[in-house]
Amino acid sequence: MNQPDNDLEHYLDKHYIHKSNWLRAAVLGANDGILSVASIAIGVTTANNGRHPIVLAALAGLVAGALSMAAGEYVSVSSQTDLEQADIEREKQELAEMPEIELQYLTEIYEKRGLQKETAKQVAIELTQNNALQAHLRDELGLNEITKANPIQAALASAAAFTSGGILPVMITLLFPLDYLEYYLYGFSIIFLMLLGAFAAKTGGSSPKKAVIRITLWGTIAMVLTAFVGYLFGVNL
Repeated sequence: MNQPDNDLEHYLDKHYIHKSNWLRAAVLGANDGILSVASIAIGVTTANNGRHPIVLAALAGLVAGALSMAAGEYVSVSSQTDLEQADIEREKQELAEMPEIELQYLTEIYEKRGLQKETAKQVAIELTQNNALQAHLRDELGLNEITKANPIQAALASAAAFTSGGILPVMITLLFPLDYLEYYLYGFSIIFLMLLGAFAAKTGGSSPKKAVIRITLWGTIAMVLTAFVGYLFGVNL
């Protein structure tokens, strides 16, 4: 008896858009943590031979990066939330002052999506009677629970993701020998980035191969350039 419902749930589970917000923040934070801290450590490693400056630079990059990610995400998402709230208040006012025009506008939206005029009007009327504001927010403004912003959650998630990624190269600076440390940092960081890219692609339902190639390419470029800068400063010191 419950088979159709189970089939429907299974079908819906194949879609990944509901994961987009947290997946984007988590992958961006972890990726940035690995790449930023590893690049800083590589740059300092090529500039001098002491472990203490390398570890200190990596830890400073980890703390500063996590705080920067949290602050940036909070400000960004707060701005988005302010815009959304302003639109919601504006929509409430329009629904109170000119409900007929808003109903007509909703009808036109459904017509443009392919419904016949009478059907579109009936759908608009029924949705308006059920929850006019929700209907307009969803179909006129494109606001829903999936896209709803949460500044605190976004800030904490970004900081945690950055820290979870950045701690990996920090551990390398602590545990691996100083000889060829920059190569250890590069090699393991690329492995971390590849695993992260594959995980993100699999979770999001996209191609792991493309994600791994993309993240490997740009990760290599970033770390090579910082190593070169460190080498130049090391030569001049």
